[in-house]
Amino acid sequence: MSLTRETVLNTLKTIADPATGDDIVASGMMRALQVNGGNIRFVMEIDAGRVGEMDDLKLEAEHRLKALDGCEDVQIILTSHSDQPPAAPSSASEPQPIRQRPAPAGASGPQKVPGIDRIIAVASGKGGVGKSTVAANLACALAAEGRKVGLLDADVYGPSQPKMLGISGRPTSPDGQMILPLRNHGVTMMSIGLMTSGDQAVVWRGPMLMGALQQMVGQVQWGALDVLIVDLPPGTGDVQMTLSQKFIVDGAIIVSTPQDVALLDARKGIDMFQQMNVPLLGMIENMSTHICSNCGHEEHVFGHGGVAVEAEKLGVPLLAEVPLHLNIRLAADGGTPIAVKSPDAPEASVFQQLAGKLVAGGHA
Repeated sequence: MSLTRETVLNTLKTIADPATGDDIVASGMMRALQVNGGNIRFVMEIDAGRVGEMDDLKLEAEHRLKALDGCEDVQIILTSHSDQPPAAPSSASEPQPIRQRPAPAGASGPQKVPGIDRIIAVASGKGGVGKSTVAANLACALAAEGRKVGLLDADVYGPSQPKMLGISGRPTSPDGQMILPLRNHGVTMMSIGLMTSGDQAVVWRGPMLMGALQQMVGQVQWGALDVLIVDLPPGTGDVQMTLSQKFIVDGAIIVSTPQDVALLDARKGIDMFQQMNVPLLGMIENMSTHICSNCGHEEHVFGHGGVAVEAEKLGVPLLAEVPLHLNIRLAADGGTPIAVKSPDAPEASVFQQLAGKLVAGGHA
């Protein structure tokens, strides 16, 4: 018997919030339900002061859902509207929910993630400038340099790293505390895209985004990493702020195309990182030049040199000029980034040089 969304909803409607008497579906507490085969996932929005009660409610929901025919796995994420850390559990032996862990006693401000030596954010002011392609190739190029590399796809509304790295399947959490990421091309990767079906939109508000990001950074079993590359969504929103406020980000790389319209938005991204006291490692000009495969003529489709001028104004390095090349796009669509698929190709060498600069500079 196949598990249906209706069956899951009807089961959740039998679970009441003790404070109000309403079931968790009618109360609006349960959100973003996903039923994929035998896998059930959803978010419970809670008040920070009721963590103990919600732990019990979560465990009851897990117990009832796992008893359903066809259920293979249940993952429930607790997220809070409050910025206050959740209270400590009542017993050390009590099972922990997958949710943001409280900061260590006495800690304030951004925290270092245990096991991760450095975090580098790859960002852009606007979408469509090739930020995710750069992040995927940079991660693979760093792995080829012998670094232990993780890649977090934090572009929640447009997660593309599973496609670019050729990774499918769903992360698991055997102990209900730590999530096991997936791996390919020498890169350990986690993405919200691994937890949704291909065409399913992630319709989440700010608190849900922030809770999910904190879990994907702090409660994923990354292992010992030299560097974690974080592929951020475009713009200057909740995800960027949460990452910078909660975790020590060792540097940011801004990706932009050369034209003025893209640079207008890139400047805003740069200003955001400056306000958040995140060091700017440099800028990358993507789609910098195009060389015709038939005649060899070089043309600058989006202009040329705009990012270099901006980097000079800021006093930061121009880290790379990435060409507009068909092979880069084909490799990404095929699940094997050009830095892995054709490492000796001229269009791949730019990523190797970029990785080499970061390693030589002690950033990765």
